[in-house]
Order: sequence, then structure tokens, then C-alpha cells
Amino acid sequence: MTGAGAADAETLEAVLHDLRACRVCRDAPLYLPALPHQPRPVIQASASARICIAGQAPGTRVHASGQPFTDPSGVRLRGWLGLDEATFYDPEKVAIVPMGHCFPGLDAKGGDRPPRRECAPIWRERVFAALPSIELVLAIGRYAQAWHLGPSEGANLSETVANWREILARNAHPRVLPLPHPSWRNNAWLKRNPWFDTELVPVLRAEVARLTR
Repeated sequence: MTGAGAADAETLEAVLHDLRACRVCRDAPLYLPALPHQPRPVIQASASARICIAGQAPGTRVHASGQPFTDPSGVRLRGWLGLDEATFYDPEKVAIVPMGHCFPGLDAKGGDRPPRRECAPIWRERVFAALPSIELVLAIGRYAQAWHLGPSEGANLSETVANWREILARNAHPRVLPLPHPSWRNNAWLKRNPWFDTELVPVLRAEVARLTR
């Protein structure tokens, strides 16, 4: 590869190399407690990807596999997007950049902890600077929405997702479409908000189809 494309690819390669070697949350944590296990940063990215899925952080199954969304939430998310596994896991088409790249551990009730607070300030701007082709960010959950839309707008997930038309219509690059997390824990939210399946998902699938052609 030659020219600007090569420079972009080399830049991304360097970022990914450094990110995958990151051990800050375990060896030099800015926020206690330190990560209690070996970090395994998870990311999927290519300089040609036009869609970025901005999730929260890997869970136990993703920590074990090293591949994003290898769990039931990934099955639901691919259904929302209208993508098969081959396209979903094609980094040339879809980047997957969580707010926290490593599994943050479990809380006292056995649920996943929030993304480590060190991760996004260290890596997020650097990663996105190396992803020049991204046209649409799918901001999943309030942590991603607060980062990509601003803390005040991302504070209430239900209100943010309900405002998806106005957010998507903004003249921004990249555009942002807020989504709830596809976890089973959000089954009750999905039942209370049937417009998500009938109104938002068709638009989401059309956007995804256009950008993954």
C-alpha cells in the first residue's frame, strides 16, 4: 500500500500495538482499586471502517475469547444491525471501540463493573484519530453516549435514545446514533419502549446497510 492510505494504516497499526500492550489499570492505576486480573484489551479496527460500534467494556465471555460481542448481547446487536457474523467481524467495514478495552471485573452482586475510567482519556482520541473513514458512531449505553454527545446529554439513557432522530440529523462528523445496550438486562426497557424496534431499528439497519456495502 502506498500514499495516504498507507500512512493511515501504519498509524492505526501503531495505536493498536500500543493499546494491546497497555497495562495502566493494573500496574499504574489512576483510580483504585487496581484491575485484579491480567488485562486483555479488546478492539476491532481498520482505517477503512465507516461504522464504529462504541460499546462499554468486555464482559467475562469477551475477556475469554478476545473478540468483541461473543455473547448473547452480540447476537441481539447483530439482529438490530441486520448483519451476519462475517460482516460484523470484518474490521474493514465495522470498527468496535469500547469505552473500556479490558474486562473491568465483577461487582459485589456479580454484575460487570463500569468501564475503567483510565481507558477512554488515554486511548479514545488517539484511536479515533487513526480511523479517518468513520461516518457513523453507534453509541451503546450511557458511558459511550456521554463521551460522544457530552455528559449532560448522555446522562439519561432513555431520554437520549428517545431523541435519536434529532441526534442523528445533526450536521456532525461522524454522526452519532444512540442505542441501549443489547444485554438481556434491558429486556424490560425494550418492552416499555416498543418504538425502538418499530421506528429506530429500521433506520439503523438502513444506515448500516448503506455503510457496509
